[in-house]
Amino acid sequence: MILFPAIDLKDGVAVRLEQGDMARATVFHRDPAAQALAFEAQGFDYLHVVDLDGAFSGKPVNIAAVERIIEVTNIPLQLGGGIRDLATIEAWLGKGVTRVIIGTAAVRDPALVAEAARLYPARVAVALDARDGMVAVKGWAETSELSALDIARRFEDAGVAALIYTDIARDGLLKGLNLEATIALAERVSIPVIASGGLASIADVQALLEPRARKLAGAVAGRALYDGRLDPAEALRLIRAAPRRD
Repeated sequence: MILFPAIDLKDGVAVRLEQGDMARATVFHRDPAAQALAFEAQGFDYLHVVDLDGAFSGKPVNIAAVERIIEVTNIPLQLGGGIRDLATIEAWLGKGVTRVIIGTAAVRDPALVAEAARLYPARVAVALDARDGMVAVKGWAETSELSALDIARRFEDAGVAALIYTDIARDGLLKGLNLEATIALAERVSIPVIASGGLASIADVQALLEPRARKLAGAVAGRALYDGRLDPAEALRLIRAAPRRD
């Protein structure tokens, strides 16, 4: 299982939002690249970066910040936010992003996801950001009429590397992961599922390692790391000591 530390970019700095609300943003680091280096030094194996401004505008905005993170770190990075056409996917992968995350376009343009996954095997993930079970788009500003499972099933045979399931109601609020919904999704699709939204403490990491969560590929951690509620060393120790999942 992989634990992904999150760096959410707004106006060039690292922030955390509450329930995806841009008006409820807390700045945690004014130098996202320095934050990325800190996460790497703590022993994390993979970064999760989101261009929040890009998610709302529909095109990359925090380009310089992402490029700087890529430049200074030596671990893989998955990036989401404003990635809605093949040219943008190609550009980011060409710049050194390991895996792109497609959200809005997975709802509005599923053919794009299928084509990107065909062209770039193992380098395309789909974001399933759910509000009351229904997937939200455009930086979570709009809610679609499709469930997370509806969207996930579209890509069962497309070669998508992972599904990142976020419970918007919990995101940034430290209420704990919605493991029930995330596990239910993972058990109904063959694509690896990553849990996101609400991870609050070491208890959440322990829950991810329980047998019932065996189908989960990982989780995203945000505010709990920034607030000091989650000890990176202890979390990574638990994960690395756990039996391997095949």
